[in-house]
Amino acid sequence: MHYVVADLLTVLGGSEINVANIKRILDSVGVESDNDKLGKVVSELTARTLKSLLQKLAIMPSGGGGGGAVPAAASSGAPATSGAPAKEEKKEEPEARMN
Repeated sequence: MHYVVADLLTVLGGSEINVANIKRILDSVGVESDNDKLGKVVSELTARTLKSLLQKLAIMPSGGGGGGAVPAAASSGAPATSGAPAKEEKKEEPEARMN
């Protein structure tokens, strides 16, 4: 994903898409790059338009984990619970007067 974003930055900056330009961008933000992978990405993305690059970026996984699965509804007719413990209601007790 870093390579694709660096490629987009290269295009937006008006520079030619090549290994040197993308490597310079990645190095400037401290991202290590693999020359073999970088070469493959450059060869795949060189002929693409900005629109197609953005579409490719939109479908790439970003590494953010999703939330947990929603539990299935109970089939026994019992009301479904969220699994979280019920909140206890606080009852206010009258303050004792000290005389």
